[in-house]
Amino acid sequence: MDNWDEVRTAYQVARMGTVSGAAEVLGVHHATVIRHIDSIEARLGVKLFQRHARGYTPTEAGEDLLRVAQATEDQFNQLVGRMKGRGDDVAGELVVTSLSSLAPLVVPVLSEFQKLHPSVIVRYLTGDRLFRLEYGEAHVAIRAGAAPDQPDNVVQPFWTQQMGLYASEDYVARHGIPSGIEDFANHHFVGNDDENNRAPFSLWLRENVPEEAITFRCSNNFTMRQAVLAGAGIGFMERWEAARNPDLQEVIDSMPEWSGKLWLVTHVDLHRTTKVQAFLTFLKTRVKEWVV
Repeated sequence: MDNWDEVRTAYQVARMGTVSGAAEVLGVHHATVIRHIDSIEARLGVKLFQRHARGYTPTEAGEDLLRVAQATEDQFNQLVGRMKGRGDDVAGELVVTSLSSLAPLVVPVLSEFQKLHPSVIVRYLTGDRLFRLEYGEAHVAIRAGAAPDQPDNVVQPFWTQQMGLYASEDYVARHGIPSGIEDFANHHFVGNDDENNRAPFSLWLRENVPEEAITFRCSNNFTMRQAVLAGAGIGFMERWEAARNPDLQEVIDSMPEWSGKLWLVTHVDLHRTTKVQAFLTFLKTRVKEWVV
């Protein structure tokens, strides 16, 4: 193909469905769009669109072009995302993602790193969605669970998040402390509402606590912590978080099988950049202060 502008124009017409919509996206006159479509159809010897009163609908050949052009645009955006992280300066955007429950630990680290490197603009993205490093959506990801196995990622063990089983002083005053696991049936527990949740502590709770004793159920760890603090029942909490709440009492000794591993994940194309390496080094130093 000699004229990629025509391919780009046809892609936008297929995506937007109208000549005017494609012209607005491309920033050209609608006559230019029509000329490009006529030219590429003549060059290929096939109709890419069916014209009608409401706009343009791709033919089978047009759908083929749309798929190829979409894949090409995705690859280009992926390349741009990776190129943004290159450079020799610790400056520009630093995009870090983790579970929102880690924010009390990660935010102070990001703030201190920014103080050391004032030219850095921090973007801290949290949530359940898996941000795609290969598309340049983040420079560094802190992920929980099994070791990530996406291709082209550099994965490093980071930290083991230790969990404990706690009750508030209010709960203890009303119900006391279980004498042992065999006494759990006589108490109230806070648990995850998702029966398919694979977190180690959630699995243990479902295996060792009668279902009817899990009387307060939540959709995420944050609300579970709030329920425990409010005295709704006995529940799991990160040990670093519990240490910040003197109102909590540990119900039984922490067990190794409750712990969950955290991983540092970077894309291979950005892993060795100055900015990413500077942050990883700083983060690994600060994580030593997280251990309870």
